Amino acid sequence: MLRFARADGSHEDALLPGPVLGRAAWLGPVPPGTDEIRLAAPAEGFRIEAARLLSRTAVLALCARRRPDKMPVALYQWLRRDARRLRNTLRIAAAVRPLAQYPLWKAERARPFEPAFDRVPPDLPRLGLILEAGPGDEVALRRTLATLLAQGHRDWRLALHWRGPAPTDFADDPRISANALPDGVAIGVLNPGDALAPDALTHLAAAFAGPTPADLAYADSEAETPEGLRPRLKPGWSPDLALTTLYPGRPVLIARDLVERSGWAPGQGARALLLAAALAGPERVRRIPRILCRVAPDLPDPDGHAADLARALDRAGSPAALVRNGDTLDLDWPLPDPAPLVSVIVPTRDRPDLLRVAVRGVLHDTTYPALELVIVDNGSTDPAVAALYAEWESDPRVRRLDRPGPFNFSRLVNDGAAASRGEILVLLNNDVEVLHPDWLSAMVRQALRPEVGAVGARLLFGNGRIQHAGVVVGLGGRAGHILRNRPADTPGHLGRLTVAHEVAGVTAACLAVTRRKFEAVGGLDAESFPVDFNDIDLCLRLAAAGWRSLWTPRATLAHHESVSRGPSVGPARARFEAEGNRFAARWRAVIRDDPYYHPAFSVTTFGEELE
Repeated sequence: MLRFARADGSHEDALLPGPVLGRAAWLGPVPPGTDEIRLAAPAEGFRIEAARLLSRTAVLALCARRRPDKMPVALYQWLRRDARRLRNTLRIAAAVRPLAQYPLWKAERARPFEPAFDRVPPDLPRLGLILEAGPGDEVALRRTLATLLAQGHRDWRLALHWRGPAPTDFADDPRISANALPDGVAIGVLNPGDALAPDALTHLAAAFAGPTPADLAYADSEAETPEGLRPRLKPGWSPDLALTTLYPGRPVLIARDLVERSGWAPGQGARALLLAAALAGPERVRRIPRILCRVAPDLPDPDGHAADLARALDRAGSPAALVRNGDTLDLDWPLPDPAPLVSVIVPTRDRPDLLRVAVRGVLHDTTYPALELVIVDNGSTDPAVAALYAEWESDPRVRRLDRPGPFNFSRLVNDGAAASRGEILVLLNNDVEVLHPDWLSAMVRQALRPEVGAVGARLLFGNGRIQHAGVVVGLGGRAGHILRNRPADTPGHLGRLTVAHEVAGVTAACLAVTRRKFEAVGGLDAESFPVDFNDIDLCLRLAAAGWRSLWTPRATLAHHESVSRGPSVGPARARFEAEGNRFAARWRAVIRDDPYYHPAFSVTTFGEELE
């Protein structure tokens, strides 16, 4: 992190990208009035190779080379003297690359292996690797073995399993054998053609060293695709995502005792090993945000990994059921019978046009069988709202609380929760529109899981594009919605948006949480975050208590964002900034490293572009 400090004690911070190829680069504006630039960085294994101040003309020239499509916008903002927007445009154009430009991005950042700099600690543990090959794999196998023999960490053992007669010229190194399970504190599976970076085993072995060794460790990779060379930049440990997408891929290593405990045996394949380990519940998982392997293409499999996943779920006794939606695999979690009561809490003031749509969706377009609607009215004066209340008065599912006074979203929600009766609380904005009748069932199924805290939905703008697909802490400097304004069917990197998966937080525009967990962390913080940042603050407090947040695309609604409140300008903008500063101060450590957002991705744009 960089901190631009001013003489008056104020400051602005900038997040630096991670060196996933050994080297990282950052370019951004120096805020006016900067008196000192401070750096927060690791004490070891880090060095600054170059730092220089660029003129605006030099930055414009860089933009013209990298993103010429941005130049007309930048020049227009320069002529208008719109300094803030100009800085953002220049920063994006000069420093951010789309994933399609990965080869160019890599060429600028890849650092050669330097034995003097990449020291191998002497006490790293032995690793065991399994490689299965057969006729036709000889050339690919030699490529993999060559990268193994070039490793900086040399304490490894390889079990080479041949399908059919084994050649005699592949096992001329004493570390290579035909053992069923090789010696090592952790076990991993490679495919013929996988090419490890020279420091790959050093990084992986370090995860299993020390007093708290990992149960499972994985690193980033790259692969040739029909579109060209692309990275696989993996989020922190996300069990649901691992089961449905197998995102850890290769390289992945699993502690030997966990392998033995999971019931996996050589010959069952790398996919089955990962699934068995994920369902065995590894306590310590280490993500290594470095591209440590170029993986060979997997063989086509029309079944995906459905059969392996179904067997793994059955063997583990998981209550989840496998569901398939086209080529996508997802998990269905059980819903008790009878279904628990859900309290849907809707804070509102005036805007009968919005409120009518939201309430109709909850009461008449939702198939969930047990719900109550708690409307918390913040001083409506529109006669049309009173008419709506009269219309709903005869419905026993509807309750109204009158809470006039200054708008404090957090207090309105907390009051609604206290007055409600449901086991599940659903926070719902008055500008949300139900699109599919099963949205609530999908959210309740997830919220009832013991390990899950807040559950969020896929929210779409009125034009059908993404408004909310999970919150990234650090995006925009504090917290922001990933892939905002992308098409609704955007799959996301590694297919994340096609399935339910863990995220740092979700928006309170549509959020489900059990009453017990909501009350355990004290509900929304009405003092520090009366209007903004209260939802992500809640999610992070739930996470600190041991409950992770989840986002699911199987609950899809429309959100006409902030229509009822309008844009933040003047005093409202000042209040927003004050709440944002309090949020940043409270959650600085998470802002520096959202576990579910890769450190190579930019926090300037709305996500999944390379910094």
